[in-house]
Amino acid sequence: MHIHHVDLDTHDAAVPRARSHAYAWIVFALTFGLLLSDYMSRQVLNAVFPLLKTAWGLSDTQLGSLSGIVALMVGVLTVPLSMLADRWGRVRSIVAMAALWSAATLGCAIATNYGEMLVARALVGVGEAAYGSVGIALILSIFPAHLRSTLTGAFMAGGAFGSVFGMALGGVVAVHLGWRWSFGAMACFGIVLVFVYMSVVSEKRIAAQRHDGAVASRANKGARTSFRATLHGLFSTVSVVCAYVGSALQLFIMAAVVAWMPSFLNRYYGMPADKAAVSAAAFLLLGGVGMIVCGVVTDRVSKTRPERKWLTAIVYCVMSLVLLGIGFHLPAGPLQLAMLGAGIFVVAGTSGPAGAMVANLTPPAIHAPAFATLTLVNNLLGMAPGPLVTGYLADRIGLPGALQIVPLAAALATVMFMIGKRHYERGLRRVDTPPAAAIATE
Repeated sequence: MHIHHVDLDTHDAAVPRARSHAYAWIVFALTFGLLLSDYMSRQVLNAVFPLLKTAWGLSDTQLGSLSGIVALMVGVLTVPLSMLADRWGRVRSIVAMAALWSAATLGCAIATNYGEMLVARALVGVGEAAYGSVGIALILSIFPAHLRSTLTGAFMAGGAFGSVFGMALGGVVAVHLGWRWSFGAMACFGIVLVFVYMSVVSEKRIAAQRHDGAVASRANKGARTSFRATLHGLFSTVSVVCAYVGSALQLFIMAAVVAWMPSFLNRYYGMPADKAAVSAAAFLLLGGVGMIVCGVVTDRVSKTRPERKWLTAIVYCVMSLVLLGIGFHLPAGPLQLAMLGAGIFVVAGTSGPAGAMVANLTPPAIHAPAFATLTLVNNLLGMAPGPLVTGYLADRIGLPGALQIVPLAAALATVMFMIGKRHYERGLRRVDTPPAAAIATE
């Protein structure tokens, strides 16, 4: 999922009892709802792959590009649009982004050919690019610091739930009303939420709720990291580069399998499009739960020895390689589905350890751009090319053959995490002794 780290205050500000906590939770619910709309609009396409292929005679490469273009736009634009949103205002930015991806999803519903659909999907990606970072920043700014971990985890889970709803509901609507109505339904859901958000949430009311005003004030008056020092810190150690790339390689597998699972079930299990979409959504939900569980396990295992996070990442890579590699070689049946489910459960489990290592291996002053860089690499090396490369291979060797090759990316991820583990202590020493020019005082 594309969410940036935000600097957290270490102490709760004194809050008058009269402050409305109910309003803060309303804002959370509405912002969470828009995140559901975000991922529903993104993932509904996967549910209608079989119908689009039949309607327009598209190749698997073209289908994969329609999925990958969204992640590509997110990866390219997430950093600059997040910076612009902080200048323009978070509430206004959220409304504008949600309106854009909803309108673009409606454009998908009325597209008449592949080219028009590709443009509409690209605009969906533009609208979604910075929503994760801006949405979580807005939420965290109006709640006490002691709730921030809980809120961040809950917000991130919205991506998985939105993907499940998008695929499941999209498939059902497509079978009964046609694939265009699948996009139309997602667009209408987003548009309704935009109007509700505009009527309830405002910059003025958010400002009255803020808990991080003192933090922002200190940041504006204090020292800032120079661009050169920031760039150096983002790539200053071998280990942090390995964390970026290792995380992206595992998400390459996740994106490919999730995008093509409805088509796989439709073609080789004889499931109708709606049933294939619902079944694939269950696999996606399993992957989301796996991310949470693997993160909890990693924290427990590495509680006293943080370097063990590298070891858990390596274990998740190897498990996904074995389970998915064997699973896609098995004949169709319950055993294959069980193996694939187990593999999907752990394939994105590296996201937690990788994120923790990025935080450990970069100075606190540049955590925001560090997590933006992680998002960028995850999308450009993982989420965007995964569906496209799989579709390209499927056109040449068939979809089962392509899916048998995709898990091999886990072998490369394993190597990256092993290299990162080897250089980890040296990387920590470099972070603890930053260059003197790292901070430029205004």
